[in-house]
Amino acid sequence: MQIPPGMYIKSVNQVCQLNKSLYRLKQANRQRYDKFSTFLLSQGYTRSNVDHSLFLKNTNDSSIVVLVYVYDIILAGNSIIEIENLTNILIQLSKLRILEI
Repeated sequence: MQIPPGMYIKSVNQVCQLNKSLYRLKQANRQRYDKFSTFLLSQGYTRSNVDHSLFLKNTNDSSIVVLVYVYDIILAGNSIIEIENLTNILIQLSKLRILEI
């Protein structure tokens, strides 16, 4: 390991201590995904066997598809009412910004 530039060394046998845990930073996305997927599964969505970031909900009247990628969520389906219900619940549960096309 090399000493970072600009750091003054008093003796040769010193070590560097990290102020932040790098492991926790990498695990934040996984924890967010676990929480979100647990919520979707509790709402009646099923996780795709092919792509674990794809969630599907099929009823007699509608089909809704939710695709999750890190910070982005894509909702698609043939029922505007179901999509609006899901977005309203997500807005109440977390900080969510809606970008519409």
